[in-house]
Amino acid sequence: MKMSLKRIGSQAVPLATALLGATMAFAQTPQQQQPGQQPSQQPSQPGQPPNPSSSPQPLTLDSTPPPVNAEEEAAIKSFRDASAQTTQDLAKKDQLAEQFVEKYPQSRYLPEAYNWLVRSYYRRGEVDKMEAAADKQLALFPNDPQTLAIVGATLPRAMNSSTPDPQKRLAKSEQYCKKALDLLPTVPKPAGMADDTFQHLKNETASMAYSGLGMVAFRRGQFTDAISNLDSAVKTDPDQPDPVNFYVLGLANEKASHFQDAVTAFTKCAAIQGGMQATCSQNAEEAKKLAATQPSAPK
Repeated sequence: MKMSLKRIGSQAVPLATALLGATMAFAQTPQQQQPGQQPSQQPSQPGQPPNPSSSPQPLTLDSTPPPVNAEEEAAIKSFRDASAQTTQDLAKKDQLAEQFVEKYPQSRYLPEAYNWLVRSYYRRGEVDKMEAAADKQLALFPNDPQTLAIVGATLPRAMNSSTPDPQKRLAKSEQYCKKALDLLPTVPKPAGMADDTFQHLKNETASMAYSGLGMVAFRRGQFTDAISNLDSAVKTDPDQPDPVNFYVLGLANEKASHFQDAVTAFTKCAAIQGGMQATCSQNAEEAKKLAATQPSAPK
C-alpha cells in the first residue's frame, strides 16, 4: 500500500517560523512542564522522542545574549532573508540552512534552521533526512508541535515490509502525534498574526497529528481507532483535503464492515485531483458491491 506524503500548505512555510518562535518563548515559562511529566531520565530510549526535561533548555532570541560571532549573525540573516517563492529559491534556502547547521553546531539559532530543514525534507519526500533533522531539532527544543506532527504523520506512511523494527516506529509516531495535540492548545499566538491565520496553522498541524494516529492504528489492525482519528483528521482541516486520509479511512471502514462509510470515504478520495483518483474510484465500486451483499457491522 503505497502512500504519498501530504504537502504542507503554502502558508505554513513562513508561518511555521513564527509558531516556532512563539512556542520557544512559551517553553521557558513554568507551563512548559506537562501534567504527569517525569523528572529527567538519561538516556532516552533509542527510537523514542527525546525527553523534554533531559534536553538543553530551549533558547530564545530575547533571552540569549547577542552572539559575538558576526559571521554567524550574517549567516542566519542570509538564511532568513532568502526567498522561498520558487523551486530555485527553495533549493537555495535549503542549502543555506544545511550550511548553517554544519558550520555553527552550537548556535542558538539551530532550532530555527532545523525546523526549516524538517519541513523542506518532508516536502521533498526525503523521510530519513527529515527524521534526522527533526531528532536534532527536538533535542534542542522538544516542544515544537509542528515538527512532532510532521514526523508522527510521516513515519507510518513511509513504512513498508522492509522497515526495521516497525513496532518501535509506530510507537514513536504515536508518541509524537499525541504530544503535538497536547501542546497545540498551549501555544500562544505570535504578535501580529491574524487570528484566522493562526487558527488555520493550528488546524493543519492537528490534522496531521490525527492522521498519524489513524495511520498507526490502521497499521496495528485497530480499525475502530483508525476510523476515529482519521475522521478527526479530515474534519479538522477540511480546506486541504488529503486523499491518503480518505483512502485509509475507506480501507479501515471496509475492514470494520462499515461498507457504506467506506463508499463515502473512497468517493471523497476519488474527487481529489491527483494520482489516487483511479484507485479510489475502483475501491468505491468494490465497497458498493460489499454494501449490497454483506451485512454491515453495528457502530
